[in-house]
Amino acid sequence: MDKRSLYDGFSSLEVELRETLLRLAEMKEGLHELVEKNTTLEIENQRLREHLQELNQLSQASSDSDSSKQELSKSRMNLEKLYEEGFHVCNILYGSRRENDEECAFCLDVIYGERNK
Repeated sequence: MDKRSLYDGFSSLEVELRETLLRLAEMKEGLHELVEKNTTLEIENQRLREHLQELNQLSQASSDSDSSKQELSKSRMNLEKLYEEGFHVCNILYGSRRENDEECAFCLDVIYGERNK
């Protein structure tokens, strides 16, 4: 081998090594981005699990209160439904809309009050 081909061989190898280092740097940057995204998704996933657990607890508490609603008679359940839709069920304002869905003590007494009849 003459000096020229040896020099060309080293130059070619140097170019290949630089290209390889460039690709390696790009791969490293891509890996860094993936690790960041994975960490972000793990944190978000944990927060969503916690939120879901809170919702399940609220739902369970709601179902516990629903069991007390089932103790109402069918007619009182119908009145309760109308009340929850925003209408008065008391004898004073029966059928009129409740303003801003404010509670009405008379309606609540009709639905949940004790009746000794």
